[in-house]
Amino acid sequence: MSAEQTPSGTPSPSAPASAAPTGPTDPTPSSPSGRPARSRVPLPPTLRPPTGPPRKPTDARRANVLAGRINRGGDGPCYGLVTDDGRQYALHGTGRGTFAVGTTVRVTVGPPDPTVDCGPGTPATIVDISPVV
Repeated sequence: MSAEQTPSGTPSPSAPASAAPTGPTDPTPSSPSGRPARSRVPLPPTLRPPTGPPRKPTDARRANVLAGRINRGGDGPCYGLVTDDGRQYALHGTGRGTFAVGTTVRVTVGPPDPTVDCGPGTPATIVDISPVV
């Protein structure tokens, strides 16, 4: 076979290469049913990387709401609470229920009663207490 005689589909080295295959000039491709295909949905904008750490805490947390495990429990009115970060609280609340040692609770606290001593820890008065399930 000579250089000018090449199998079909393979351009000869001396033949100019075509830029692109010729086809329909419609920018919207058609589906097999003949209807225009759906247009592409643009992607949402990309967020830029942060310029630094946040200036304020990003999780809104109320200072008077605690969560932890009861370490001195019973019928009350005094309870001991240890939070996940190891802080000990001495809670006082009359008629708040019975909480066994080890119970995980969420407590809304108020200012401590200066006439009551419920043992070691930061003193506080129970406004609301409920077990976490």
